[in-house]
Amino acid sequence: MSGSKSPNKAVRAQERRRLRNRLLRNRTRTVLKQARQTVASGDADNASPATARAVSTLDRAVTKNLYHKNKVARLKSRLVKKANALSATTSS
Repeated sequence: MSGSKSPNKAVRAQERRRLRNRLLRNRTRTVLKQARQTVASGDADNASPATARAVSTLDRAVTKNLYHKNKVARLKSRLVKKANALSATTSS
């Protein structure tokens, strides 16, 4: 640790941000994984709410600068495409 106060304060702030980001990133990954598993299992009734929750969580992660907006757009697109394909096969 440095002798002056300003670098020490910056280190403390960085640690707080790191812990907060880690928590949010893990939560986002978990929700996305659950949505993917729900869609993969073929459970059409639960796929829509799980997908909606994952999309909402991903959008929140973008606003907090956890992920780049294009990465999140790609993840959402792939997830929604699979969920729509599932609902199309079950409804027809």
